[in-house]
Amino acid sequence: MKTSSVRTRRSGIALSLREAVLPARLLFVAKTTLAAGLAWTIAPHMPGVTDEYPYYAPLGALVSMYPTLMGSVRSSLQTLFGLATGIGLATLVVLTIGPTWWTVPLIIGIGVLLSGTGWFGVGREYVPMAALFVLAVGGQDAEDFSLGYLTQMAVGVVIGLLINVVIAPAPLTGEAEARVRAFREQLAQHLHDIGSAVSESWPPEHEQWADDAASLADTTAILRAALAEADESRLGNPRARGPRGETQHIHDELAALDRIAHLIRDISDATADTIWDRPAAMPLDPVLPEPLSAACHAVADVIARGEPSSSESHRERGEAARAIRLLLEQVDDRTLDVRRTMGPGVLTAMHLRRILILSAGPAKTDDE
Repeated sequence: MKTSSVRTRRSGIALSLREAVLPARLLFVAKTTLAAGLAWTIAPHMPGVTDEYPYYAPLGALVSMYPTLMGSVRSSLQTLFGLATGIGLATLVVLTIGPTWWTVPLIIGIGVLLSGTGWFGVGREYVPMAALFVLAVGGQDAEDFSLGYLTQMAVGVVIGLLINVVIAPAPLTGEAEARVRAFREQLAQHLHDIGSAVSESWPPEHEQWADDAASLADTTAILRAALAEADESRLGNPRARGPRGETQHIHDELAALDRIAHLIRDISDATADTIWDRPAAMPLDPVLPEPLSAACHAVADVIARGEPSSSESHRERGEAARAIRLLLEQVDDRTLDVRRTMGPGVLTAMHLRRILILSAGPAKTDDE
């Protein structure tokens, strides 16, 4: 188990490193670098006292950069709103009592309170931060500092938005589709692991499949978030025009895989209960492991294929249907012979048949 845990951690680190150098990410890095450089170059040429605070322009460019166009617009407006609110709070103090031992923490507390309202989105942290900067850094020149701070941040935000429009980010549709495809392979492998586990020496020594079952729901949630981001990446994006940017088929596939994942988790839990004699366990007849294992492997092959219309998929689907039928025949025969419910066998056969139907695609599931 320790070896598998180390292997899992290494795999996670390798995956993180690969994601950091994906083409879309490298483009985002280049655009952010360009926006910050342009902001720093333009900032000293701003009129009036604002040119005394050029270092806030690159910060504005940084906060405006987001992997999607709509995300950039939203985060930019929220940040400016948060800054303006924080500066407004600090200005009230400067024009009335002035910064003291109690007004500074009071305004910061009010800023933190307002930032928890949900009005400012990603700009919530800038409400108390801007108030503190104006009171602590602005000092006697709080008015000029406030003007320079907000103006230079706005300059950076505008530059960042222009960069994102001129060099539109690639839609994240392809990345989301690849992650859903990897999830399909993960589900197939998990079902293969269950099939291998029930055919091993009893009780099986291989336990990783039982530990991995709990992560399937988390993976689905992560994929839904990635797909939502892919949908957002298409909004207002000229590079998302045409059928290549469509995501409905990915939504449909993920919905089917989510239902398949629930069924596989149920099979996994029931099998684990039986193997390790947990309180909810129902005995598995000695005759069933072989046909149950064969049915799991056959259905796993269908899941991994992911192309319901291909001839190879039709062949594998027929083999899986036969394997499930043989499992059911064994379940029926043993139920009559021993007059006892074949609990794990019945549940697994039902779920495998359901998975086979779901794997056929939307056209088939609508006829159920």
